Amino acid sequence: MLLTISQTQTNDSENALDLGYLLHKNPANLNTVDLPFGVANVFYSEASEERCSAHLLLEINPVELVRGAQQLEQYVNDRPYVASSYLTVALGRIFGTALAGKCKKRPELVHAKLNLTAIVEVVRARGGAEVLTKLFEPLGYQVEATRLALDDRFPEWGESPYFRLCLSCTGTVHDLLTHLYVLLPVLDESKHYFVGEAEVDKLLRHGEGWLGRHPEQQLIISRYLKRRHSLMDQAVARLVEEARLLDESAEPGGDATAPEVAALAEQDLERPMTLHTHRLNQVAALLTTLQAKSVLDLGCGEGKLIRRLLADRRFEKVQGMDVSHRSLEIAAQRLHLETLAPRQRERIELIQGSLLYRDKRLEGFDAAALVEVIEHLDPARLIALERVLFEFARPRYILITTPNREYNVLFPTLPEGKFRHTDHRFEWTRAEFQDWATRMANRFGYSVRFEPVGPEDPQHGAPSQLAVFTQGVAK
Repeated sequence: MLLTISQTQTNDSENALDLGYLLHKNPANLNTVDLPFGVANVFYSEASEERCSAHLLLEINPVELVRGAQQLEQYVNDRPYVASSYLTVALGRIFGTALAGKCKKRPELVHAKLNLTAIVEVVRARGGAEVLTKLFEPLGYQVEATRLALDDRFPEWGESPYFRLCLSCTGTVHDLLTHLYVLLPVLDESKHYFVGEAEVDKLLRHGEGWLGRHPEQQLIISRYLKRRHSLMDQAVARLVEEARLLDESAEPGGDATAPEVAALAEQDLERPMTLHTHRLNQVAALLTTLQAKSVLDLGCGEGKLIRRLLADRRFEKVQGMDVSHRSLEIAAQRLHLETLAPRQRERIELIQGSLLYRDKRLEGFDAAALVEVIEHLDPARLIALERVLFEFARPRYILITTPNREYNVLFPTLPEGKFRHTDHRFEWTRAEFQDWATRMANRFGYSVRFEPVGPEDPQHGAPSQLAVFTQGVAK
């Protein structure tokens, strides 16, 4: 397998030979490293001030793969020829210093934006050229994916899954190597090494600064961690927590836009109507009216709804779940869990988890509440939540609140066309929300009714909207 990295001079102040310093490989030398599964060579095909091209050629020994039990297939497979987890191991060994963002001789080059091109001669892409574009284009690359033809003599083999990938950008060598290091294994269907908790650390370390903002974050995490749900939940939770900690340290008026800062902005926007408090009080009152004794607070955040429910002894069990470990820590502190009387403490449980995966801990409750949660999910994740909530957890009652988009025009500080929260994936009109909720009720055997949340405008309705689902016949 072959990876080529080239730098092209764009002005007189640049020197394409800087690539050799950044990669820590002298263009005049052939660099060879022995690996457990083969040999990696680095050489330069051109080295001038105008253009410099470095090549990483990884020669895999298929016999060694079988002998070392690193490959389940026998000698005939595509592993020696297709960019995979083997290539990322070679990247780490050959270009480890550059991957770490270090350059001893020319440290000023580390952050220099250069005109770079990377070519991976053969990648196997599940999802075709479209997935290659989705992965690399948001990171600032111009992507050219050329499908490689299979043997024309065997049309029954179908369309080739192999591509020649060319990436062009103006960026740093460190970023380019980091993106390749993370995303090439995302394209690899059979990682050759064990995927455990150490892979979560590696993913987040090399994804720092860009993974949390990537629109295909879920796809990257899922494939990189081989769809191991426990590891995926860890990765998502840590991303949320790190974003929160970053926001907490940000100066007022800075560029922080992660979930916690955005949530505060949403509350500030709505504060004149105390809408946030109104939502929580209305949901708590409804749960009392429904005579629910056990309640799930899904996406519980810092425990504001839980605090209201604990004040009413009719709620015998309250379980809060959130993907963010940091939010759960804050909830535990604000609910004073460590000093609660034993009988009171037995009524509450805080758990970390994702709403996107079936979880037996969510089964057997009278009611579930999702207060301003669903609008934070993109369509694919919302579909997953629908089954987790309505089909598997299946509480008797489900209460869901979400913003009413029609009301946004009445917020004087909210620009036209903008959502209230930068992490919102959508904001529905009343008709859209009622259409979705009615479909869910019909599909999963619930009835549903709707209530406004907050003061109603004759034309635009209330600022938030609430759906109350009941198994069978509505109460």
